[in-house]
Amino acid sequence: MEKSEKNKKVIGKEGEEIAAKFLTQKGFEILERNYQYSHGEIDIVAKDNGVLVFVEVKTRLNLEFGEPEYAINRKKIQQIKKMAELYLFDKEIEEADCRFDVIAILFEDKSNPKITHYKNAFI
Repeated sequence: MEKSEKNKKVIGKEGEEIAAKFLTQKGFEILERNYQYSHGEIDIVAKDNGVLVFVEVKTRLNLEFGEPEYAINRKKIQQIKKMAELYLFDKEIEEADCRFDVIAILFEDKSNPKITHYKNAFI
């Protein structure tokens, strides 16, 4: 793995850690982190007042490539939805209220990252 690839993974993990703490503080129950099935992954699966929430976390060090949330394109949304379906299938969940959230984390100020939470980011 190249150094920049490794750094991306480390930064991504840091972002997911911050997101999980953020959600817990907001009263979410974290059910899974980095849930993998086949070739895909869901960053965080949580419960919020009985609703199953699939959370995509995007982390950036700076705005060189734009806001972190702009990395979530149509293809990524389709992949997240497919993973959510596989999660429900794998866990044998037949009836559940579900939603998709996005948490964008910007590390411009390392000691105080900017966290933006988009509830119901897409349908």
